[in-house]
Amino acid sequence: MSTTLTSAAVPVTGSLARRTGPSFPALTGLEIRKSLSTRSGKTVAGLAVAIGPLGVLIATLTSGAGTVPAAMAIGIMGMLVALVLLALGVLSTAGEWTHKSVQTTYLLVPQRGRVLTSKVSALVLMGAALAAVDAGLSMAMLWVIPDPVAWTGVGRSFVVVVAAGAAFAVVGAGIGAALGNSPAALTGTYLTMLGVMPILAVFKPAWSEKLDPVSSVVNLAQGFSTTTPALVITGWVVVATVAGAVITRRRAVS
Repeated sequence: MSTTLTSAAVPVTGSLARRTGPSFPALTGLEIRKSLSTRSGKTVAGLAVAIGPLGVLIATLTSGAGTVPAAMAIGIMGMLVALVLLALGVLSTAGEWTHKSVQTTYLLVPQRGRVLTSKVSALVLMGAALAAVDAGLSMAMLWVIPDPVAWTGVGRSFVVVVAAGAAFAVVGAGIGAALGNSPAALTGTYLTMLGVMPILAVFKPAWSEKLDPVSSVVNLAQGFSTTTPALVITGWVVVATVAGAVITRRRAVS
């Protein structure tokens, strides 16, 4: 008696190659919760919401009587909010390397590009939402002050502030990812924007106009210029994000 062995074809389905792990919306939600669960994240978020109306109140109490241009006030407050939200972005990325939680993050989701994309998405949502709340509270404060307010262009200023909040949060994330150290990223970023750029504006105003994202927010909010400020802010977002992504992909997790 002879026995013939035959091999049965085993169908290969797409389910065998299906990616496991949390979905992208779940990752984005996780990054939002991570950013707002720490003491530093809560402090930055609270400051971002409060700095605008407090600034309007202080400016009203210390300035003389006269008509208040709402577009200018919202633009200046929006610039301050954007600077605060830079820290939220830095802490989201550099904080993971500083506190060594990046090991757990990339163990759960090994695809670094996917993690960074979810962080950027989370920061866009948080930056826009916090900036919108701050701008809304600032407008409410302008509404109740006794001085007359000129509301011309306030809608444009509101949109610019919301966009700037999202953009600066992403810039902070890119810089944080590139440096991988929270103190260094925060110090270097604020020193550049609040120290180097004002000096550049004095000695090389033409260069400052094409490089300074802080003054670009104010100019864009007031409608003084549109193309150049928008390109300056976009350039910071692109350069910071690309640098953060490239360096993060090459950095060893230890």
